[in-house]
Amino acid sequence: MKTYCLIVQYDGTDYAGFQIQPGQPTIQGELEAALGRLGRNFIRIAGAGRTDAGVHSEGQTVSFRDDQLTVPVERLPYALNALLPKDIRVVESRLERGDFHARISARDKTYRYQVYESEFPNVFYQRYAYWMRQPLDWDAIDECSGLFVGRKDFAAFASSGSSAKTTVRTMHEVTVDKGGPLKMIRFTADGFLYNMVRNLVGTLVDVGRGNLSLDEVQAIMASGDRRLASATIAPQGLYLERVNYS
Repeated sequence: MKTYCLIVQYDGTDYAGFQIQPGQPTIQGELEAALGRLGRNFIRIAGAGRTDAGVHSEGQTVSFRDDQLTVPVERLPYALNALLPKDIRVVESRLERGDFHARISARDKTYRYQVYESEFPNVFYQRYAYWMRQPLDWDAIDECSGLFVGRKDFAAFASSGSSAKTTVRTMHEVTVDKGGPLKMIRFTADGFLYNMVRNLVGTLVDVGRGNLSLDEVQAIMASGDRRLASATIAPQGLYLERVNYS
């Protein structure tokens, strides 16, 4: 049995997320349908991250095991892209060791959130960034982002519905790109809770608006109370940028 690994890009706007959901279009559903047309077996795939509805990916990693595919591994992107919708593209394929699993084997992941600041919305960014008319204090956002680095309990930034056994995660790095009207915040961690990035960005945006101080954000984090943190920000600015493996 061979273990396959795919790197997948997608525009998540028209999908109900990565994970299979009955009666709704999903990234997993489209990939499995395309793989089913290439082989004789039903193939169940595993993704590195279960991105939500409207969330995009530049580097989602997918793994699966099969011994019936006749398409050479190096030709899989070409074969799959001929079958997939145009908003889903396989950009890399390879064989991995037998125990490789896209989610379990991941060392860390990087998510990026994009914020577009302008007097008027940009038609080309409306699916891919969160629009802000009023400029934010990005120096304050940059300073506050440092509070999230290290091994921390992120319970205050985890939406209900998570099945995680612990809310403790190690955030390796948070960087803020403040140049130009399109701002970017990147989070690299060993794992993320349900809606964690969108909840963190919502809180950072409130810091940038002057609605929260650094001391208040520290208190929110220490409380572990999701009700005290800011609202979950919209999904269209969020990307799974890359998944790293040891």
